[in-house]
This record gives sequence, structure tokens and C-alpha cells, in this order.
Amino acid sequence: MEEYGRDELLRRLADPCWFQALSCVIGFDWHSSGTTTVTTAALKEGLNPEETGIAVLGGKGRHSRRTPREIEELGNLFNLPGWKVRELQHASRMAAKVDSALIQDGYDLYHHAFILTEDGKWAVIQQGMNPENKYARRYHWLGGVECYVVEPHTGIAGVSGSTALDMTARESEGCRRASVDLVRDDPRRLERMFVSGRTRPLEHWFGETYMLMPWNVDWERLRMIYEFQPSNYEELVALRGVGPATVRALAYIAEVIYGERPAWRDPVKFSFALGGKDGVPRPVDRRAYDEAISFLKMTLETVDVDENVRRRALQRLRRLVPP
Repeated sequence: MEEYGRDELLRRLADPCWFQALSCVIGFDWHSSGTTTVTTAALKEGLNPEETGIAVLGGKGRHSRRTPREIEELGNLFNLPGWKVRELQHASRMAAKVDSALIQDGYDLYHHAFILTEDGKWAVIQQGMNPENKYARRYHWLGGVECYVVEPHTGIAGVSGSTALDMTARESEGCRRASVDLVRDDPRRLERMFVSGRTRPLEHWFGETYMLMPWNVDWERLRMIYEFQPSNYEELVALRGVGPATVRALAYIAEVIYGERPAWRDPVKFSFALGGKDGVPRPVDRRAYDEAISFLKMTLETVDVDENVRRRALQRLRRLVPP
């Protein structure tokens, strides 16, 4: 930070690859979930906001729930105006809401770190755990996003998985619009649609089961949303009580009734291309390693750089090749 400033530190923390490298330099195995929780905790402990003008808020479990209060406390320390503090609290809540309700990839959030600078800029690093395969997935945000509900991440790092509901994908735009139209209509009509769609199995509509439907929809909550009349999808999901079940039910009806299909692809942006010697996430594939090394060697030999830089890079690459 002393070398490049607070803005650059924020940008790098919001980069999944750079953050992963930082954690490995500290001493974590590349596949350890502690690369997120302990690294952000160390930053929270080591960065004195009065000296550096930057702070890490939130954390794991119950510490994450203190984030709105900590934002208010830091806002007072940094002399941020009240509207800015409320804006930052909204950013924290929306990041958590998006990664728990709009991206339904099987990972339950348990860690939320909000990095805040004295001039009101921010980044978010949060992590979820898949209870079945015990893998972790990390979600990165950088302040200044154009829209919280349309591909707002700087990256999502983890092991690439199977089908996931991604309501933040650009191709889900029609489904988002239909969801808003549905809740702005009389909820009694929505309930009739839902029940009629339930009379046939999902295989009838889609050919295969893409999601488990939440039959216990909170219709009282939907009536409250109807009275609020949200003007767009971001306003809808920002409402208290709108969680994964409501988002999934609306996506189901939007597709079955109106043909507005949401994205059914895993949104992870950064994954692990090669296996590890410990078999995590998969055993070593010697052929894949050799192909990757050959590609890097060819790139280094043909790229237009200083010869000394090229030679040092080739020497580093050579150390990766087994004798």
C-alpha cells in the first residue's frame, strides 16, 4: 500500500488471483479455505485505519453480522457524510444478498469481509462452503459497480461445479424483468400460476430437473412486495425477506409461464486448471501439466521482451519441469 496507494490495494484485493497469491505467500496451501478467513482476519488486525486510512470490517460467522455497525463507526472516524454511510451499508447488504440468493450454486455464505477506505471506496471478499463436497468458493467485488444484480463481480474463485441458477447473468435479463412484473401483479393470480405449474413435474416443462422448487412460498411476503411495487429487480431483491426461495420461485414461474429462461451455468470465473499432488481438487494430470508448460515456454520464446527478462522467466519455468 505504501508503494501503490489505497486504491491499488483495493483493486488487488478484489482480484481473486492476486488475493490467492497473497495468501500463498503468507503460507497457506492454495486449496485451504483459510486463505480467505485467516488472510482477511490478519489484514483486519494489521491495518490500523487511523494510520493507513483503510480498514477491513466484518469477518467469519457472527463477525459478519456486525458489518453495518462497523461501517457506521468507521464512517464517523473517516468523517463520511450520513448518505455515504448508508450507501456503504447498502453495498454490504447487497453483496451478501446477491451471493446468497441470486447465485444459487450450492455454496452457503459464512464469511463477509468489507474493505473500506477513508474516502468511501470499498471492496468485498466473501466465501461460501458447499456442505456436500466441503469445497469453499470465494466471491470478489470492487466498489463502483454499475448494477448490483447484473454480473457485478470482479471474479468468483473455486472449483467449477454443475448446474447453478445465476440470476445475475446478462442472459437472465428477461427472467429478471418477468420476476418484477410478477410481483407487481395481484399475488392471488401469482399463486394460481404457481399451483398450476406444480400440477405437472418439472421434467414435463424442461426435460430434466434443474432446480428443487420451494413449495412453501411465503405468500404474505409477496403481498407485502406487491404493496411496495418495486420498480426494478434490484429494488425487489433488496427488500427484507426476499431470499433464495422467493427468487427461485419467481424464476420458475417466469420460465414456465412466460418462457423467460434464467441462466443455468456455474458463474465461477476462476477455477483450478490442474490437479495437486494431494489430489485436491483432482489428481495430477501429467499430460495437462506438460501441455501447459509447453504453451508457456512457446509464449515466452516469442513475446517481445528484454532478453534478460525472458531468460529469468524461462529459468523460473524450467524449475517447474520435473527432471
